Amino acid sequence: MKILLIVYDNDSYIHWFPQGLAYIAAVLLKDGYEVEIYNQDVHHYPESHLQRYLDQNHFDVVGLSFIGGYYQYRKALKISAAINSSTKRPFYVIGGHGPTPEPEFFLRKTGADAIVMGEGEITIVELLKTLQNRQELDQIKGIAFRKGDECVVNERRPLIKNIDEIPFPAYELFPVDYYRLLRVIRGTNADFAMPVLSGRGCPFKCNFCYRMDKGFRPRSNDSIIAEIEMLKADYGVTHICFGDDLLMASRERTLSLCNDFIKKKLNIKWDCNGRLNFAKQDVLRHMKQAGCVFINYGIESFDDGMLKVMNKSLNTKQIIQGIEATLEAGISPGYNIIFGNIGETKESLKKGVDFLLKYDDGSQMRTIRPVTPYPGSPLYYYALEKGMLKDCADFYENKHINSDLLAVNFTQMSDDEFYQRLYEANLTLIRAYFNKKITSFEHQLQELYFTKDANFRGFRQS
Repeated sequence: MKILLIVYDNDSYIHWFPQGLAYIAAVLLKDGYEVEIYNQDVHHYPESHLQRYLDQNHFDVVGLSFIGGYYQYRKALKISAAINSSTKRPFYVIGGHGPTPEPEFFLRKTGADAIVMGEGEITIVELLKTLQNRQELDQIKGIAFRKGDECVVNERRPLIKNIDEIPFPAYELFPVDYYRLLRVIRGTNADFAMPVLSGRGCPFKCNFCYRMDKGFRPRSNDSIIAEIEMLKADYGVTHICFGDDLLMASRERTLSLCNDFIKKKLNIKWDCNGRLNFAKQDVLRHMKQAGCVFINYGIESFDDGMLKVMNKSLNTKQIIQGIEATLEAGISPGYNIIFGNIGETKESLKKGVDFLLKYDDGSQMRTIRPVTPYPGSPLYYYALEKGMLKDCADFYENKHINSDLLAVNFTQMSDDEFYQRLYEANLTLIRAYFNKKITSFEHQLQELYFTKDANFRGFRQS
């Protein structure tokens, strides 16, 4: 069978390497399937190009994976229309965090033949073998499919217990020379960066998160190191972006991984997603020694009451201690704060702004976005229960039109007041960021002209 996997274009200059699709490609290659990648992302192809490509070439199956989001939803509909209009339309499969929580809705909207729900590495191979043998799809765990006018949702598939058994992503099928140009925080223009997954899942259950697989499944240190060494040797990668939900899943796990990085003398820079309740001085020293230059923290609020509402398992004391320890270790922290969760107030927003102004080191421009109740998240089901959303169609078709606008207003403010408060908050943050940049440029000018700094090479932007 010949399989076409589509990497959609999200209008980025340099796109994030499509790890999920690359893992799917790897298991298909391992099972002997012929796999081709359609890089709409790299070439910015219009959907009409995809339709012509399908008309001119034969594929047995075409696959598309996407996350939840207003842009991704509308992009998936455009790509689906192109696939469904092609004269040689293959069997059409979709997957990813976007369609998984509400498979019936996405089957009807996209016209896809089947959805792979959740982790796809085992499910996709079983689906293709069943199609090859012309058997019924009813017994395949982890899929939803169209049966005439009916949408059938099968039993969910258990999570893969040992993720070390999954082969490395099929890098050889992708234009890595393009993806490695990704610009990263604390990277240089000479760095080549690529993402790696250190594990799957998260032990925490924040109320706005729709990636709700149970538990955390780490890869072994040896497997992670082997993939990094391969990326260094084969593609010249100098910076690793750990793209999983949470590398710092525990103190013990983080220390173990860092110690092995140090022992192996990996000599690589890296960044990750972290938890501030694990951001202790000894852990951060080891991370710094192992090459960590940036930790992205999901703070979400600087109000203890709101942190409880969000089920963050975090408090403001831990946030302050963790951020100060991160800065002291010489690692840049990333600050993520959202606004508009259940019972949010202008006072809780102000606390978040004051926190960002006090601790931001200027490495990133940070603004505050409204919380979005993505399908699959506890907040989504709360909105359904309270009548704030009618259903998934209401969310995607009517409410979620932009990530910086309200989908559902969970506060006691009017929408107009909500936007006024958010406008004032983000204007303050943006002005503070650019004031820091102006101060930095002034310092560089002084160094250039008054101390004759011969290392100055112009005000360059990457």
